[in-house]
Amino acid sequence: MANSQDSRWMRLALAEAARGQGSVEPNPMVGAVVVRDNQAIGIGHHAVYGKDHAEVAAIKNCTQSTMGATIHVTLEPCCHHGKTPPCVDSILKAGLRRVVVATTDPFPQVNGGGIQRLREAGVLVDIWPESSEIAADAVRLNLPFFKRVKTGRPFVIAKWAMSLDGRIALPSGDSRWISNEKSRALVHEIRGRVDAIIVGIGTALADDPSLTARPPGPRIPIRVVIDPRAELPLESILVRTANEIPTWVFCSLNADRARLEQLQESGCKVVELKPDESGTIRPNDVLNQLGAAGMTNVLVEGGSRLLGRFFDDRAIDEVQVFIAPVLFGGPASYPPIHGQDLRPMEMVSRLTDVRRVQIGDDTLVTGLVSEL
Repeated sequence: MANSQDSRWMRLALAEAARGQGSVEPNPMVGAVVVRDNQAIGIGHHAVYGKDHAEVAAIKNCTQSTMGATIHVTLEPCCHHGKTPPCVDSILKAGLRRVVVATTDPFPQVNGGGIQRLREAGVLVDIWPESSEIAADAVRLNLPFFKRVKTGRPFVIAKWAMSLDGRIALPSGDSRWISNEKSRALVHEIRGRVDAIIVGIGTALADDPSLTARPPGPRIPIRVVIDPRAELPLESILVRTANEIPTWVFCSLNADRARLEQLQESGCKVVELKPDESGTIRPNDVLNQLGAAGMTNVLVEGGSRLLGRFFDDRAIDEVQVFIAPVLFGGPASYPPIHGQDLRPMEMVSRLTDVRRVQIGDDTLVTGLVSEL
């Protein structure tokens, strides 16, 4: 059974795992630490998709023999052939005596199989209890991976900047800039770690955004516009750069055919979906398409009505809200989430794992959305 001394090494493995963020998706972030005589002799993490997994990296980095040592790994070792051979085989070949696992892997080709193979080979395997803080942190680290495995949809981060009185724009529609320069730089870092950035046609028309990470991050996010009537202008930045940066436009089946063809000829990938009764496109239908394409993390940047539709569809997993110390006043226009789903107080969405970070005068509040 995992003990308090094991906690020290698993904490180190979790910190190591986080170094792979943005570089390993759609794989999970995993870290490993090899320990002998209460000393770390090898540390590693899954650094690049398709390359060595954490267990293999840690074993390769060992400074002395691994025979009889213990390895602490943040996710159950894999037991199947994918881009790389099974990690279980590497553990057995290294002669490791004990494996401590933070949490099991829900991937169907693993899902307890790695632990079973190790135990059948005579290796002692200890798993942190699901109720432990270690297990909770290991799951939190890879929530996007877990969600995609279980639902087929990517993890959705909803991001917005707002005034202290809860507006994301002035009544005129002007929103540049609510947050400060440091906050905007952080947003670009987030963009560089996700698979897609999603906006509605209203935002695309009003802002003519480029939706890129500047400077570039480890990933180049696909730009996604939800555009039921195919209104995205051909002269927009998104369309003009579609041959350089992937741009997907989600349109309804009854959109104008000529417009769809023009977008396609300009380099956009047009995805046609059946609209709902109001003529809009369901967010979860979009997410099904993105998940099928292998995407794990997506960022929804607005506008207000699109965020409202994602909220109504219960499709938001995490929020990242930048609150600036400014007051807009005026009519109650441009709320962050302009949805139609009216809930009584006992049914409102509560945030869990809430964190607050001060960024200059701005405050960043993040949290997971808990749906009843």
